[in-house]
Amino acid sequence: MINPVWLRSFCTLVEVGHFTRTADALHMTQSGVSQHVRKLEGHLNQQLIVKRGKGFTLTSAGERLYHEGRNLIATLTDLEQQIGIDPEYEGLVKLASPGSVGLKLYPYLLAVQKRYPKLVIDYRFAPNSEVEKLIADHKVDIGLMTSLATMADVCLRAITEEELLLVMPAGHIAPTWEQLTALGFIDHPDGSYHAALLLSINFPEFQNSRQFKRTGFSNQINLILEPVSMGLGFTVLPSYAVAAFTQHAKVEVHRLDKRVTETLYIGRHANRFTPNRITTVTKEIEKCLCVDGL
Repeated sequence: MINPVWLRSFCTLVEVGHFTRTADALHMTQSGVSQHVRKLEGHLNQQLIVKRGKGFTLTSAGERLYHEGRNLIATLTDLEQQIGIDPEYEGLVKLASPGSVGLKLYPYLLAVQKRYPKLVIDYRFAPNSEVEKLIADHKVDIGLMTSLATMADVCLRAITEEELLLVMPAGHIAPTWEQLTALGFIDHPDGSYHAALLLSINFPEFQNSRQFKRTGFSNQINLILEPVSMGLGFTVLPSYAVAAFTQHAKVEVHRLDKRVTETLYIGRHANRFTPNRITTVTKEIEKCLCVDGL
């Protein structure tokens, strides 16, 4: 039977990628980490890593062991939580979400942490596909997504709707097709998708976003409206991202006649125990986002 302590050391080493930092994370010595890896290799009669200077690479056996071992370690960690103290306002909570909802939610959760300093918020901004993978790989406790899950281990629940908005430079009071084509499109990672959803049902001329000259691009959600505010083009964004922009006098925000919303889902791993602190943060998320929710 594999020693779970050795396995935890090995999986942590793979994730951290450095012996010294792994030792710090596990409150061990570097030699102790190395010894655990050697014992694991001896037990399995397989070489797991190949050292290269100060780094290392995994052998095929090491890759297989990590893939299966991380799930076992997650299960053992959950077991410890189930039988141990389970406070509501204490401990680390890891979350991930797309950028727009993160602009609204992250400051709110920091205010929650300020009220309960022992509750530590670890927040990542990521696209839907990455959020789903983080949930499936037990790397986040809570994930927020605007698309349905494709992995069986990811359990989602719809909590609210986020509206898509057309944003133009100040002075464009009533948007017309001619204005859009003259301005050009400020693109972003979901720009073409969002534009197609909103513009296709409001402008009969729309076929795809390539009809507009591309006058800018940003993959930073909090910067997408900067070029719009300077008159360089228009864009389509979810409402939370628009609300977070501070220079509202420099843009015109339009809710078109035919409104389009994206469903926002909250997700977790289907086979993972839910500690009280995760329940606490989930309730706070719903309190923040569900004023006009489902």
